[in-house]
Amino acid sequence: MPKKKKIGSYPNAMIVMSLTAALFLIGFCGLLVIQSKKLVSIIRQNIEVRVFLNKEETKAGQDSILSVINAKPYVLVSTEVKPITFVSKEEAAKEFIEGTKEDFVTFLGENPLRDSYRVKIQEDYFEEAKLQLIKKDLEKIKGVYEVVYQEDLADNINRNVTKIYVVLASFALIMLIIIVLLVNNTIKLAIYSQRFLIRSMQLVGATNGFIQRPYVMRGAIQGLIGGVLAGALLIGLQQLAVRNVEGLGMLQEYDKIIILIGSVLALGILIGISSTYQSLARYLRMALDDLY
Repeated sequence: MPKKKKIGSYPNAMIVMSLTAALFLIGFCGLLVIQSKKLVSIIRQNIEVRVFLNKEETKAGQDSILSVINAKPYVLVSTEVKPITFVSKEEAAKEFIEGTKEDFVTFLGENPLRDSYRVKIQEDYFEEAKLQLIKKDLEKIKGVYEVVYQEDLADNINRNVTKIYVVLASFALIMLIIIVLLVNNTIKLAIYSQRFLIRSMQLVGATNGFIQRPYVMRGAIQGLIGGVLAGALLIGLQQLAVRNVEGLGMLQEYDKIIILIGSVLALGILIGISSTYQSLARYLRMALDDLY
């Protein structure tokens, strides 16, 4: 004999599962954005402007140039990486020989390279026009022979980063719309099963606010549970990826991940409340004949 459904029964598990899946996908998109921004930041921090010095420059002159460069507002301020690195012409020759496998020093009989400073630039100045101004500013320093950097690299990176963000944002927005519609329909079906109970409460004089209150509270709890489960899945996936993908740990920004998890929880509660309220309002206004 089939088990009879109790009056007031509610498909909580189905709603929580739908919310969890929805919030997990949205949170996953947010996680990708956080890590891609960190990756771009690391790439930008490793872009260098090379300041080549005059060959006859003394140690005192080199120290003076370093002090002037250090005072510039566009030089990177960081505790993670060294913003300015001195590279002697001997070190530069060694790097060149290791990279090309050609000993040009032996061939030429001398080392034509120059001592240099490799300067890392703040992200705010990572634009071609600003880098050109930095180049001109550094070349004005007494003792500086030439300033070089990879031209057009900044604009190319910025264009590609913008495209990536647009794609991720578009995907997240489309997923959000689809998921909210699916969750909304799931809650509508759940409320549909309660339509006669809602009408019975109206017939005995219950106000709309009194009828809505328990359902809205239930929607908020369902959204919270869905958010907690989605957050747990995101953290589990993130930790699994960090342990198994080499170098991924340096992309983690745990303060932003905590904010993301908090946002997922808040979004779950918001979707649960708004979808439940919207579905209830429809049946509260519906005529008796339309319930059938």
